[in-house]
Amino acid sequence: MTEILSYTACRQLSQMFIAVIFFHVSEYFLAAFIHGKSSVTLKSLLISKHYLLAMVLSLLEYLIEVTFFPELKEYWVISDIGLVLVVIGEIIRKGAIITAGQSFTHMIRIRPDERHHLVTHGIYKFIRHPGYCGFFIWSVSTQIMLCNPLSTIGFAVVVWKFFNSRIPYEEYFLRQFFGMQYVEYAQQVVSGVPFIN
Repeated sequence: MTEILSYTACRQLSQMFIAVIFFHVSEYFLAAFIHGKSSVTLKSLLISKHYLLAMVLSLLEYLIEVTFFPELKEYWVISDIGLVLVVIGEIIRKGAIITAGQSFTHMIRIRPDERHHLVTHGIYKFIRHPGYCGFFIWSVSTQIMLCNPLSTIGFAVVVWKFFNSRIPYEEYFLRQFFGMQYVEYAQQVVSGVPFIN
């Protein structure tokens, strides 16, 4: 039980809770500012049953490992790299939201909207889906920060699989809306999620 109250556990868990709270609160405020409070829902906070289950399982892994294998949590270089990557993922995602403005939504648009335009400047000049890229980096890095080997792999696989199905679906509509302009853009700019073209 003393391991749960150790400096390592307190620091790593507090970093995790701060990262999660900041991520979701800032998502809410950005969505409310850009789209208005009336259009903000739980989906704007990116909280789902699957997400909550993943977070609970990652905390369970952490508590089991810190209790029975506390030495696993003492790799401070790995934990600090995870923290830096959490910040980088957050910056990429929020940069995407701010750059795209009203063109950024949490739900995939399946119908054209006069406020929706193809964003190819700022971070979108280098990454086609920086919101997804930022979330991928952020979510996996929360587990690196906790030195959670199983959850790091689990988060990477599950989030990658989610984006592997979501990106082609979204890009189908982007090609419908923007035609060759989007096709040419997609050929020049990487998706931002590993192994998804």
